[in-house]
Amino acid sequence: MARFQFERESRTSYSESYSILIEQNEIGRVDVHFGEEIATATLCVPEDFSESDVQELIGAVDERLVMTARPFREDFVCTVWLGRHAGVYSEEMEEADGGDSEGNGHVE
Repeated sequence: MARFQFERESRTSYSESYSILIEQNEIGRVDVHFGEEIATATLCVPEDFSESDVQELIGAVDERLVMTARPFREDFVCTVWLGRHAGVYSEEMEEADGGDSEGNGHVE
């Protein structure tokens, strides 16, 4: 079984967003954007990810998400951010809470 699982959060004509899970635990996210010749991604993973973890995950993103959508692309460029999850923010949550929520509708 694959080490990383991907759970799609959203999809448009030219992009997709996924949560990244290991053993059902969310550890990061990746946003993939498809151009005519190049696919790009922004990958957000924990600070303690090693270089080999990052390389393994980039390979999984390329093989399982990018190549299945754009098998004839010329290049895949991935920007990696190491950090921690700070929360989910939503304007709709702020309105639903009567405007008293933390920040901009902090959901967690």
